[in-house]
Amino acid sequence: MAQYTVFAFLTSLTLLVPSVVALGSTSYNGLAKTPPMGWDNWNGSITSQQIRDTVSDLMRNKAYGCDIDAETLLETAEKMVDFGLRDLGYKYVILDDCWQNMERGPNGSLVANSTKFPDGMKAVADKIHDMGLLFGMYSSAGMYTCAQFPASLGHETRDAQTFADWGVDYLKYDNCYNQGQEGTSKLSFDRYKTMSQALNKT
Repeated sequence: MAQYTVFAFLTSLTLLVPSVVALGSTSYNGLAKTPPMGWDNWNGSITSQQIRDTVSDLMRNKAYGCDIDAETLLETAEKMVDFGLRDLGYKYVILDDCWQNMERGPNGSLVANSTKFPDGMKAVADKIHDMGLLFGMYSSAGMYTCAQFPASLGHETRDAQTFADWGVDYLKYDNCYNQGQEGTSKLSFDRYKTMSQALNKT
């Protein structure tokens, strides 16, 4: 069974939700007992030249946004090891939005952008794991991600299995394009619980 840690973003409120469910829920799997620490290309990114420089540059808040690829992700992971950040507990390398194609594959699965990730996501995950780090990815509890790529609402089981097949350890799960399934705690909870249960079944 794959094990996941999930960051859930609910509208403007950001909260860490172990396996996307509230405490006391029967699908809590015991992960995220301490805050997951690491690097996410959306909010803590740098230029390719800065990757080659110092640790202070590595942690500088200059976001890549959608301008991310396997080379940059893996170079950053190597620097996290070289600078000793992994040994201080910074273990997650998280690939945020814009990693996928604009359309799902013929079988309905999410498909990585082959220009940005020519060897596929499993290869990226394997290389990150070989460095003693953990690999995180991004989706949304909506029809589209915030950057308008395909997301996981209505595809939770298939997408959870795809992430498991790729070796993903962590899911950052956003709240964009939720088709109006918000406004009450219960509506939001149910969307996140669906993905939580799908992940726990992999």
